[in-house]
Amino acid sequence: MRYRSHRGEKISEVGFGCYSLSGAYGAKDPEDVKKVIVRAHDLGVNFFDTAEGYGNAEKILGEVIKPFRDDVFLCTKVGFKGSLTPNLKKGYVKKACADSLERLGTDSIDLYQVHFNDSETPVAETVEALDELRDDGKIVNYGVGHLPASRIGEYCRKGDVFSVMMELSPVTRLSRQTLLPLCKEFGTAALAFSVTGRGVLTGKFRKGKVFEEGDIRNMDALFQRESFDSALRTADKLAELGKTYGKTPAQVAVAWVLAQPNVACALTGPSTIAHLEENLGGSGWTISRRDLDEMEGFFKKEETWLDKRRRDSIRKILAAPLKPNRTEAVADLVYVLENAVALELAEEKDVLPLLREILAAREMGTEDESIKALVRVQRAISETLSKVK
Repeated sequence: MRYRSHRGEKISEVGFGCYSLSGAYGAKDPEDVKKVIVRAHDLGVNFFDTAEGYGNAEKILGEVIKPFRDDVFLCTKVGFKGSLTPNLKKGYVKKACADSLERLGTDSIDLYQVHFNDSETPVAETVEALDELRDDGKIVNYGVGHLPASRIGEYCRKGDVFSVMMELSPVTRLSRQTLLPLCKEFGTAALAFSVTGRGVLTGKFRKGKVFEEGDIRNMDALFQRESFDSALRTADKLAELGKTYGKTPAQVAVAWVLAQPNVACALTGPSTIAHLEENLGGSGWTISRRDLDEMEGFFKKEETWLDKRRRDSIRKILAAPLKPNRTEAVADLVYVLENAVALELAEEKDVLPLLREILAAREMGTEDESIKALVRVQRAISETLSKVK
C-alpha cells in the first residue's frame, strides 16, 4: 500500500468506506464486513470513513478497530441522521460529535466532516462549532462533502478545511471542473468516493442487471437509460486498458482517480475480502501519460453522445405520463434531477427540495398514494426547470 501525506497526516491511497453498512446496497452481514475491515488493516489501509447516518456503522467500526486504533486515520460525518433535512447548527454539531465519539469508542476523531448542506444554518456557525471541537481535542481535523461548490468555497474561506469529499470516477467526472480547482486554490485534500462507480466499473454488470430491493442503485441515475449504456462502455474501455497492465477494470478506475490532482485517497466500500484485495490493487502503480490522454479522448466522445440523449430523456420523462410502478417512477424523476444539475439546467439548491419530496413519496403506504405524490413532483420539476433554463 502506498501512502500520501497531507498537512502532516499519512493517508493510505485506498481507503475503506462504511456506507454499505447502512444497507444502501442491500442487506450486509455485519460479521462479514468486520472481517473485511480487519483484512484491510492487515493490508495497510489506515483511512476508515463512516458517518452518523450510516445506521450502526460507527459502532461496528469502533469495535473492530479498537485493537489498532492508533494505526487508523478515523473519519466520520455530521449533519444527516434520521431525517431528510440536514442539521448543522452549532448545538447539534457538538452534541452529534459527543454521540459519535461514544459509538466509535474513542476520545478523538481524526477527521470530522460536514455531510450535507444545511442552507438554513450560516457557515460561520458550523465552522465555530468545528473550531471549538478541535480546540477541545474532540477532533483533529475537519472537512466537507456533498455540498455545492459555492458553499464549499465559503467553508474554505471561513474555516481551516482539511479535505473535500467528492464523487469521482471515470464515469462521474464533474468534480474535476467544480471541486478539484477549489482543492488546489485552498490547499485542501480531495477525498474521492464511489471510485468504481458503485460497482459498474468492475465489468461485472451488464444491461438488464436487477438489484435486490432496497439497493439504491435501483434509482441511481448512473444505472438508468443512456447513462448506464455509457458506463458499460467505459467499463469495457477500462478492461481493454487493464490488459496492457495486467490489471482489472476496477483497479484501472482506482488508479485513474489517484492520478487526478490533489486526490489524497480513493475510498472504496468492499463487502468481501476478494473485492477489497482487488480494489487495493489500484494502488502502487500508475497509468502512463499516453494512456491517460487516450482516456480523455474517450471521455470527450462519451460526453458529446450523452449530452443530447440525456436532454432528450429529461424532456420525455417530464412530458409523458409517469410510470405506474413506484420504483420505476422514482428512478425516472431522480434521473431528471441528477442530470438537470449535471447539464447545468438547474442548480443543486433548486433540486434538493424536490429530491426530498421524491424520497418522501417513495415511502408512502400504498403504491397509489406514492404515484399520486410523484405526479405532483413531476409537475413541480417541470415548473422549476422552465424557470431556470
